[in-house]
Amino acid sequence: MATLETALTRLLGIQHPILLAPMGSAAGGKLAAAVTHAGGLGMLGSGYADEKAIRRELAEAGNARVGIGFILWALDGNPAALDVALDARPAAVMLSFGDPTPYTPRIRAAGCRIICQVQTLEQARQAASAGADVIIAQGRDAGGHSGMTRGTIGLVPAVVDAVGAIPVVAAGGIADGRGLAAALSLGAAGISMGTRFTATVESLWDRAMKERTVASGGDETAQTRVFDIVRGAAWPAIYPGRALRNAFFDRWHGREEALHGQREEVEPDYLASPATDFSQRVVWAGESVDLVRDIPTAREVIERTVEEAAAVLTRGAAMVRAGASPSG
Repeated sequence: MATLETALTRLLGIQHPILLAPMGSAAGGKLAAAVTHAGGLGMLGSGYADEKAIRRELAEAGNARVGIGFILWALDGNPAALDVALDARPAAVMLSFGDPTPYTPRIRAAGCRIICQVQTLEQARQAASAGADVIIAQGRDAGGHSGMTRGTIGLVPAVVDAVGAIPVVAAGGIADGRGLAAALSLGAAGISMGTRFTATVESLWDRAMKERTVASGGDETAQTRVFDIVRGAAWPAIYPGRALRNAFFDRWHGREEALHGQREEVEPDYLASPATDFSQRVVWAGESVDLVRDIPTAREVIERTVEEAAAVLTRGAAMVRAGASPSG
């Protein structure tokens, strides 16, 4: 199959410039290992800096070379979780949603690559100063938690220009080879995908949730805090989560203070609802969910994505040589 060598593949020693987003609910050791074995870099989620989850999912990953992702505000509350991760000598540690500076020296000393995910230019510069080896520019198009300020297509080239030689990875709204080709054209050295990998054979999500994702469209998604509030997840307000709108969203979105005040009454009913009651339960999904139309293996996702990206880039190069416009 086609290969796309970039600064990211050379730095991380991987075949394809594709990272698995370390989603706590979906990116377990089995999925991370599958992405790595297919030539990308699997990143498993640490939950909210949960030491037991880290050990469990590392065991599931077996001997695969994987990375581990941390939510920084959660790691601030349990810094010992980083020691558990570093003891396993992961290929990389990813830090998101906070200041990475206190942790980068320990990660560097352990011989691990440092990946920092950012949502603004200010955060990108902070990550560069902290010693990031790779910077992920995540737009608000992303599923799950992200910033509210920037979209992916505008943020990525701005971050590329701001951080010099550090490889930049695009994240948010990317679920196929066209997205990878676009990211490379914007100056990125690769992509991080989340929503596309949630609906794969190896994902931790159950079959019903995967099928709900396949049946959904990007117009059904919205950024909201209501699912975090009802679950008591302490996400800062500046990082809402993009999810599928449902009856619970319709009832409470825009009424967050009321939900805070009534949480003790609302939470038991929410948690008692069946896991397959998607009128209540959250399904995290990005704007690219339109492109998720089946439940393949992680290897199939990567192979399709790379082949399509190579075809798009080759076709574009041929048009340039022929003097034709891309629209044609």
